[in-house]
Amino acid sequence: MSTAPVSEPTRAKRLPREKRRLQLLECALQVFVAKGFHAASMDDIAEAAAVSKPVLYQHFPGKHELFLDLLDTHLGQLQHELTTVLAEEETNKGRVSGTITAFYEFIARKDEAYRLIFSSGMDNDDDVTERLERFHDDMAGAIAEVIADDTGQPMAEATMLGHGLLGMATAAARHWSMLSERPDLETSAQLTARLAWRGISGFPKESESW
Repeated sequence: MSTAPVSEPTRAKRLPREKRRLQLLECALQVFVAKGFHAASMDDIAEAAAVSKPVLYQHFPGKHELFLDLLDTHLGQLQHELTTVLAEEETNKGRVSGTITAFYEFIARKDEAYRLIFSSGMDNDDDVTERLERFHDDMAGAIAEVIADDTGQPMAEATMLGHGLLGMATAAARHWSMLSERPDLETSAQLTARLAWRGISGFPKESESW
C-alpha cells in the first residue's frame, strides 16, 4: 500500500537584501502603528515579517534605529510632496491649498504612518525631536521664501508665517482624523486652506500699517 509523500515545512522565501529591508520596514510600521514604540518589540516585528530575529538584526541594530529609519522615510516622503507643491503650483493661493491638502492626504493614508510622528510615544526622544524640528524648519523656510518673494516681508517674519501655516495644517488635519463624523478630505482641506489664505493674502506686497 503506497503512502503519500510527506511535504517539507514551508520556508520563508529568500529575498534580495534591499527587498527584505523594505519588507521589514513595512511590517515594522504596522507594529508601531498598532502598539506604539514602547509596547512594540523586535519579536513582534520579526513575527509580523515571518522572519527570525537574527534576520531582523542583520538589517537593523535595534528597535530605536528601526523606528528612526521609518520616521526618516515618511518625513522624507511628506517633505517631497510639500516641496513639489511649492515648486509646481503657479500661484500662492494654489501653494497654500496644495500644502494643506498634502497634510490631509498624509494623515488619511491607509498605512497611518502619521502615527509615527504624533502618537508613537516618542515625544521626548532627542533623536525624534531633532528630526521633527529639522523637518519643520526646512519646510517653514521653503514657505518663507515664497512669502518673502511675494510680499517683501523680511525673512524672519516670513519664516514665522511659514511655521504658522504648517502648524495650522497639522492641527486641523489631526483633528479631522479623530472625528467620528467628518467632512470628506477635499472639503476639509479646502476649508482650512481658505482660512489660511485669507490670513496670508492679507500681507501686502509693500509695507503698510494696519
